[in-house]
Amino acid sequence: MPDAKTARFDDLGALESMISDEFGQWGKPLTVSQTMIDQFAELSGDRQWIHVDVERAKKESPFRATIAHGLLILALIPSINPQRNQFHFTGYKSAVVYGTGETRFLSPVVAGSRIHARCRLCKVQQHRSGVLTTFQIAVHILESEKPSLICEMKLLYR
Repeated sequence: MPDAKTARFDDLGALESMISDEFGQWGKPLTVSQTMIDQFAELSGDRQWIHVDVERAKKESPFRATIAHGLLILALIPSINPQRNQFHFTGYKSAVVYGTGETRFLSPVVAGSRIHARCRLCKVQQHRSGVLTTFQIAVHILESEKPSLICEMKLLYR
């Protein structure tokens, strides 16, 4: 994390200085395989043909292939965690996902696509249990200007 901005989790002034309108560096890419999509379909119970029927998708889908579930892409954010490269908070005992804010699925992720993400810190606030941070995360298919997913992720540091 040589380029990561570092601050103690409870130093609100230092954390607020990291708030930006600009997104940071891209995180590590990940291939969204058909196997991942199939496993997510099994776990979630969402087995719509657009996700799991490769042959039908080739014929009937406007994408000519299966596409990942939007919620799968959301669930993959920790695997392509852009925050790890950009921010390093110290001194906390635990960090938990407190919730999400606005989440938009803007373009499909076709099976076999490589995705990556980047983020920006939007908000920092004192919370009765610690410090609540809000990050905006943008997930893109590699080489695509349009994001596939944009969401706000709220993390509570204690």
